[in-house]
This record gives sequence, structure tokens and C-alpha cells, in this order.
Amino acid sequence: MTQLLEQAITQLKNLSDDEQNAIASRLLAEMADDVRWQSRFTSTTNHQWDCIAEMVRQEIAISDVTPLAEAFDL
Repeated sequence: MTQLLEQAITQLKNLSDDEQNAIASRLLAEMADDVRWQSRFTSTTNHQWDCIAEMVRQEIAISDVTPLAEAFDL
């Protein structure tokens, strides 16, 4: 276990049972979501990537995009 994770767990031990359970639930949900995302990402075919790339090119061509500076208020 990493030192950072040990520090987090030490702090969690000082919380109430309800707070610990809430954080544990969020952490487990996040980990499950990461597994689902990784599975979907790795199972994406080259054809699907090509279709996505083509959709993006079409959106750029018709100016149906938001500049990153606007999207992230840079």
C-alpha cells in the first residue's frame, strides 16, 4: 500500500461510520466505473475509432465545435 493511501485511510478512521461508508461507496463505485471504462475502451474496434474520427472531422468542417479555451474557460 502506498504512503498516500495509508494517510488517507488513517484520516478515514477518524470519521463516523456513516461518513466512512459514504466515502467507501464512492470509492468502490469509481473503481467499478474505471473497470467498465477500460473494458469499453479496449474493446473499441478500429472501425469504431475510424467512425468517431470521421464524425469529428465533419463537426469541425461545419464549425459545430467549441474551442477548448471556451470549454475550459482558459
